[in-house]
Amino acid sequence: MELPAIPVVILDVIHKIEPLLDIQLLMHPPVVHFIIALPMVVLLLEFINVFTKKRTIGVISFLLLILVSIAAVAAYLTGTVDGKEAYPLLSEIAQSELKEHKLLGTYLMLASVIVLFFKLLSSLVSRGLMKALYILILLLFIAGILNQGKEGGKLVYTYGVNVKKVLELDNELDDIKEELEELEEENKPELVSEEETSSIESTGVEVIEKQNHTAKIDAVKVPVPVTEKVEEKIAVEVIPQVAMTPSVATH
Repeated sequence: MELPAIPVVILDVIHKIEPLLDIQLLMHPPVVHFIIALPMVVLLLEFINVFTKKRTIGVISFLLLILVSIAAVAAYLTGTVDGKEAYPLLSEIAQSELKEHKLLGTYLMLASVIVLFFKLLSSLVSRGLMKALYILILLLFIAGILNQGKEGGKLVYTYGVNVKKVLELDNELDDIKEELEELEEENKPELVSEEETSSIESTGVEVIEKQNHTAKIDAVKVPVPVTEKVEEKIAVEVIPQVAMTPSVATH
């Protein structure tokens, strides 16, 4: 999603101011508190002014909205500096989330000027409809700011954006990966020999099993003598002898 031509021109002007400010790293978290708190204070003052109808409260809310616009620009610039530092260290999903966060922040920065403009119109045009429209735009702006704060917290607590400990762990993980790659390169010949040895052993086992299987088959083919048939054959071939009856003497 791309920005229209006019916001792009405004952003170019803002980016030209950035080098002159010398923005330090990790200034985004303290700045965003202002852009979250100030609009809610303005909304509270506007609700109070509905009943009191004092010009002083209207002037104070207008001045606070000017501070909101300044804080929005500061949040954008500091977020840009922090985002550039964090972006190369993030995963693809986190980088996509960071881009969306920056895009919404850009629109909110421009919306702060719109809120200020409608505040000015509501002060010049003393009509209830214009006042109601201004309050509605202020509410939508606050909703966007709260959602932006939620997404910013997600970037920090889920993806570890600009968290020092996460950066240290990431560097340690890179060092461990490099050491592991070096060890794999050094032990590569040994790993190959181990693979060849295991292949030879498995081949030898297969040969032995094949020989045992062949021996079993040969053993089954050898005829086993049947002793019962041999004994029967011997008994048939025996020649029977005639029994001699004793002669009895007669007188």
